Amino acid sequence: MIRVAVQHRLGSFDLNAQFESDGRVTALFGRSGSGKTSLVNAIGGLIRPACAHISLDGEILVDTEQRVFVAKHRRRVAYVFQDARLFPHLTVRQNLLYGRWFTPPAKRFGQLAQVVELLGIGHLLQRRPRNLSGGEKQRVAIGRALLASPRLLIMDEPLASLDEARKAEILPYLERLYDETKVPTIYVSHSVLEVARLADTLVVMAEGRVEATGPTADVMARLDLPPFTDLIEAGAVLEAEILKHDDSFGLTVLSLCGSRLWVPRLDRHRVGAKVRVHIRARDVMLSTRPPDRLSALNVLRGTIAEIGPQRGPIRDVRLDCSGQAILARITRRSVESLHLTEGTTVYAVIKAVGLDRQTFGAASRHANGADTTAIPI
Repeated sequence: MIRVAVQHRLGSFDLNAQFESDGRVTALFGRSGSGKTSLVNAIGGLIRPACAHISLDGEILVDTEQRVFVAKHRRRVAYVFQDARLFPHLTVRQNLLYGRWFTPPAKRFGQLAQVVELLGIGHLLQRRPRNLSGGEKQRVAIGRALLASPRLLIMDEPLASLDEARKAEILPYLERLYDETKVPTIYVSHSVLEVARLADTLVVMAEGRVEATGPTADVMARLDLPPFTDLIEAGAVLEAEILKHDDSFGLTVLSLCGSRLWVPRLDRHRVGAKVRVHIRARDVMLSTRPPDRLSALNVLRGTIAEIGPQRGPIRDVRLDCSGQAILARITRRSVESLHLTEGTTVYAVIKAVGLDRQTFGAASRHANGADTTAIPI
């Protein structure tokens, strides 16, 4: 459990943020300049806040009233930044082991071989950073942080400097990392896709303050947050189960909301696995009647739970589909012409091609069916 309450002034910027989380991965999400990095810098000991109380698993790291401030090198908090910050004169192996020497032997956990296997970097050990791709550098940086045996891992926009191909390469490693280690992580991002795939707990920040906190699926289903987050990719996060793979058409069939959902084939996941699905609001159309003879394969029945405030010509609609929330982004004209109100039964039409592979993540530790060994803390 991490508890954070920080008040601090940085130039003309006021940081006044509080949250608690016992999640495996806690995402700090918001626009650039919302205070995310300043808050994690306070947690990691990189700044000394004017007024704060920060504790990790009951141990106080900062309490300004009691004049407690644990030095950053004693907090056992590891950082992964946007740029890997590897030592250019050291090999990958030497970079990985560098931080380990700063941790007392009795507090070390995880072995080099385990971390190397976890991150798929065994073939890189003798290379130097100049001979690595951006994604490879970030995997090495993550491995170095893990081998420092941290009590808390902070990842500050770790994929922000990578192109889409490198992001797609590293996201599965991040999922595996969080599923197989017991190291709690604070993940800073302004990417809805990353948050939807990785985070258990979501903390939304705006102008130095926390606007919302809670389970990721619950927070992302709220309709009052777009003004604070510019959620262009607003959508719902749901859990589904893989029923089968249809090799003849290159599709996978999921069980979701009491119905079947057809999506592009999920090669990394086995039948019976639980997966996390991010359905973007802009990919959902609504009908008040059961649609027939459509090219769209997916139709989910639900009830309108909430219609959000108007924002220009747009209104967001939250549906209750067998207890799970789905968001639809439609025009105000559609809301009026269909006579949509809370309680109305509707049918959500979702294009299979709108659900690309990057919108899926593992929902449980063994969701991908891999036989792996966890790294104990």
